[in-house]
Amino acid sequence: MKKFSTYDQEWSKKFESEASKIREILDNQILDIQHIGSTSIPNLSAKPIIDIGVLVNSIDDIQFFVSKLSTLKYDYKPDMSSVERIFLRKGNPIEYHLSIACPKHLFWDRNITFRDYLRTHPELVKEYDNLKTQNLSETPETDFDDLSRSKIYNKGKGDFVQKVLDLAKAE
Repeated sequence: MKKFSTYDQEWSKKFESEASKIREILDNQILDIQHIGSTSIPNLSAKPIIDIGVLVNSIDDIQFFVSKLSTLKYDYKPDMSSVERIFLRKGNPIEYHLSIACPKHLFWDRNITFRDYLRTHPELVKEYDNLKTQNLSETPETDFDDLSRSKIYNKGKGDFVQKVLDLAKAE
């Protein structure tokens, strides 16, 4: 699998297919399920890993979600989780990132606002794409096993995300 790809319309289909499996497993726990992250933004290059966001009432019972989603072969990543989200991965190589969040934290709103704003502002998609491409060119080969954890690949992305969120808030 490539480490970085130009936008692929198949990513939306992969999301829909996986989201339907997650809906079956989590059923009435789900308030919303969305395709988030770079693969959800047309014309944006990305790691070909589908980011899925699931909104639930509460993420307090981590073991409930870990147990349910293990039947779909998701692995819980406590070191990549936070007070705002339960984070799981699936595949070898990784094909899916799954973030389970609840309304009392900002994770959900930040991700949906960022995605939606970029979808309607192609000039910012280009800027973000350039930032990611530049970072990728500086990223050591050893980081390519897991770009999600690479400090160099992720350099400046937080500032860009904040800029987009500020622009969205101002509109």
